[in-house]
Amino acid sequence: MSSAPSPVSDLDHDLSAAPESASDAAADVLTLSEATESIEGADGAEGTSDPDAAGKPQVARWFAVQVASSCEKKVKATLEQRAVTLGVANRILEIEIPQTPGVKLKKDGSRQSIEEKVFPGYVLVRMVLDEDTMMAVRSTPNVINFVGQEERRATGKARGHIRPRPLSSQEVNRIFKRAAEKKPVVKVDLAEGDQILVTAGPFKDFQGEVIDVSGERSKLKALLSIFGRETPVELEFSQISKQS
Repeated sequence: MSSAPSPVSDLDHDLSAAPESASDAAADVLTLSEATESIEGADGAEGTSDPDAAGKPQVARWFAVQVASSCEKKVKATLEQRAVTLGVANRILEIEIPQTPGVKLKKDGSRQSIEEKVFPGYVLVRMVLDEDTMMAVRSTPNVINFVGQEERRATGKARGHIRPRPLSSQEVNRIFKRAAEKKPVVKVDLAEGDQILVTAGPFKDFQGEVIDVSGERSKLKALLSIFGRETPVELEFSQISKQS
């Protein structure tokens, strides 16, 4: 396995090799021999599927797949159906969207439980990599491409093939551990410059302007006019309502 940077590590990996559209990705297919070379010696194995025609065990590994914005669930559902229809369900074994619990604060101050994606724009697939499974993934609507290493073309400026790179077992463990341990994130429909009304606490009925929002702490800072002076005050999300 190459010593190139990990494909999914806090989203710091290089995505410049990914095609710009799903149609580009569908046309960009590696041969079976190239795909086999890309995973040879990789340590991200997560079990095996049925043996191939030669009786050799087929190793299933986790791969990261880049998808269109906000289409993670749609891709997961579609790919699960396509795997059955195309007869590769025994080689596309799991499709996951790592998520962590979150809370969305509505304008009226009420809270709604939500699921926050750990890596927005990505789906993890545990699969045996071959021509059929690659085509099944790449040709799924809203899929951009696998995360991997670009193989530059010898001539011209066109993009080369993307060689899918399996995730290591350490990367997989870190991703799912992060999803399991991450503290709930509070999302609020507020941004710097928004006008608010304080609805509870010592500054009740004061109006002000938001200057900072901290979702992890469930707090914000706002400038309130106190004794004729603009004063920064820290408030709980539950203490304010957004003004239209």
